This record gives sequence, C-alpha cells and structure tokens, in this order.
Amino acid sequence: MIPDPAFLRGLVEEYEALRAAEARTAAEPSPRDLAYTLCVVTGTRDVRPALETAHRLLGAVPDRARTAD
Repeated sequence: MIPDPAFLRGLVEEYEALRAAEARTAAEPSPRDLAYTLCVVTGTRDVRPALETAHRLLGAVPDRARTAD
C-alpha cells in the first residue's frame, strides 16, 4: 500500500506542527490520532519509523506530484 502523497504530506506536516506546538507548552506531547494514522498508512507500529517511512516515500515522489495537494 502506498498512501497518496498529498494525504501523507498533510499528516506529516500536521503531526510535526502539533509536536512543535505541544513541546512549547507541555513536557510530553501526545498527538496520538495523527501518530496512529501515520503508522497505519505507512504500515509501521511506531511513530518514529512511520515518520522515517513517510519522509522516504515523500522524497521519492516526482516534483509534479508534490504540488498536487
């Protein structure tokens, strides 16, 4: 299963934005819903490999598909 690049990019951007925002206000950020969805669409069980996989997949997307958000 290869997730839609625009959908995957949106998940990654939203997750990372939440992590950054929560890191400023809380000791333990927990954007669980996005982490879970990232794991599901990347076929992983932990958010770190999910993010690594998402970044790898997005890096392999041709430039024209990256702007098809």
